[in-house]
Amino acid sequence: MPAREIQRQLGQYDSPIEDELEDAFSRMLNEGTQRLHRGWRVVLVTGFFGGTEVALGVLAYLSVLSVTHRPLVAGLAFSIGFLALLLGRSELFTEGFIVPVVTVAAKRASLRQLAQLWGGTLFANLVGGWVIMGLIMTGFPELRAQTIETAAHFATAPLSPQTLALSVLGGMTITLMTRMQHGTDSVPGKIAAAIAGAFLLAGLRMFHSILDSLLIFGALDTHVAPFGYLDWLRWFSYTVVGNVAGGLIFVTLLRLLRSKDRLLEERADVEAASDQQSD
Repeated sequence: MPAREIQRQLGQYDSPIEDELEDAFSRMLNEGTQRLHRGWRVVLVTGFFGGTEVALGVLAYLSVLSVTHRPLVAGLAFSIGFLALLLGRSELFTEGFIVPVVTVAAKRASLRQLAQLWGGTLFANLVGGWVIMGLIMTGFPELRAQTIETAAHFATAPLSPQTLALSVLGGMTITLMTRMQHGTDSVPGKIAAAIAGAFLLAGLRMFHSILDSLLIFGALDTHVAPFGYLDWLRWFSYTVVGNVAGGLIFVTLLRLLRSKDRLLEERADVEAASDQQSD
């Protein structure tokens, strides 16, 4: 008997993948279908909230870093931002790799809807974060020097093999965090994944297009930063490309290959349903 048939008989589901992967696959499809069929208004509002919540994580990060001068400890404090994203059900641009892409690959949504989600969320994240960072710099002037010092690490970084690698690793880390959270129904497990992701991303100062942009925005709000918005745009242009590459190539693509048989079944079901509707 073929190994695939044995797996179908032994598993709880009549699926070509293991039960745990089937559960995670179904969760991603259900969530991704809902997210990708939202209108512009919902996408922008959800993305704006995501930017504001990450900014509060940045506040925690800067507060701890200014006292301890230890980025790893401050990275744990930044997990407040990821926990807010998780429990508040808001949206971060780099979280939108694995779930929406799997959904589009399964033909449950279109490339146009994926572009709307990515573009709207990225724009709204930056706007929401920019607003809150302005409030933080006004409300906590004692953090301005630390913000400028931290932001300069990113805004003045030249494009190099090291910075590109940090961008790719940043995208991989945030997408892996999302994958872990969709791999379990356990709330403590999801929280642990958020803390682990924050520790790696912020604690090791990987390059992340949203998180580090908010640090740069905060520094620019002080009007004494040794860099400007053009420096941010230069840094952002290659960082966002690295983030997308890391999230799509090293996590999402591997998940698609791992669930290829199940994905083909889903596509066939969608095509069959479409044929029935057209008859």
